[in-house]
Amino acid sequence: MGGKILKRYSPMVAIDVATEDEALTLFDRLTVAPRPILKIGMELYYHLGPAIVKAAQRRGFKVFLDLKLHDIPNTVKRAMYVLGQLGVDFTTIHAAGGSEMVAAGAAGLRAGAAAAGLPTPQLLAITQLTSIDERVLHEEQHVNLSLVESVQSYARLAERARAAGVVCSAQEVQAIRQVTGPDFLCVTPGIRPAGFAKGDQKRVVTPRQAHELGSNAIVVGRPITQQADPVAAYQTIEQEFLAEED
Repeated sequence: MGGKILKRYSPMVAIDVATEDEALTLFDRLTVAPRPILKIGMELYYHLGPAIVKAAQRRGFKVFLDLKLHDIPNTVKRAMYVLGQLGVDFTTIHAAGGSEMVAAGAAGLRAGAAAAGLPTPQLLAITQLTSIDERVLHEEQHVNLSLVESVQSYARLAERARAAGVVCSAQEVQAIRQVTGPDFLCVTPGIRPAGFAKGDQKRVVTPRQAHELGSNAIVVGRPITQQADPVAAYQTIEQEFLAEED
C-alpha cells in the first residue's frame, strides 16, 4: 500500500431484524463510544422507509444504506438522486450492472446530495457476494474468470465509474489493491469471530484477519445482533479490527 496510512472505519453493524421495535432496541443498546456505523438493508428499509434512517441519525449514528441498486442507468440515477437527499454516509450499487449504470448512480447521488445541501454519500459497488464461491460463479453465473479475477474486474470498473470503493470479501482485498488507487475503499462483509458458525457465508475471515488483509471497514451482523450482550460483542470485534499492528 505504498506506506500510505490506511483509513479504517468503526465496524458496520448489520441491523438485519424484522421489526421497528427490534431495530430501535439495537440502536439504543449500541449507543456507545466509539459508535458503530449502522447498516440498514433491504428488509428494514422496504418495511419502514426513510423513517428508520432518520431514527438512527437522531441517535448520532452514521448510516450505511445497503440497497444494492441494479437496474437500467436512468432508473438507478433517479433512485440515487432520492437516496442522496437522506444524509446517509454510504450506499451500494451492483457493479454487475455495468460502468454506465454505476456512473449514472454516482451522478444521481452527487446531484441529490447537492440539492439537499449535504455531503455526497460514498458509493460502494458490490463485486461478488460473499455467499458466492467458484462453483456458483462458473456453473450458475457461467463466468469464465476466476473469482478473484472477477472481483478485480468489477473493482476496476467501479473506480472508473467514480464509485468510492467496493464491497468484497476480505480475501480479495489485496488483489483489489493491485488494480486500484490508494484511496479506493474495500468494505468487507463475511466477518465471523473465531469459532462462530459461517451460516450462509462462504468466503469468511475473522475481524483480525480483515485488519491484516487491509479492509477499510468490516460489516458484521449476527455475531453482534444475535448475542445476549450485543454491546460487548461489538466492542470485542471493534477492538480486534482496529487494533494497532504488532
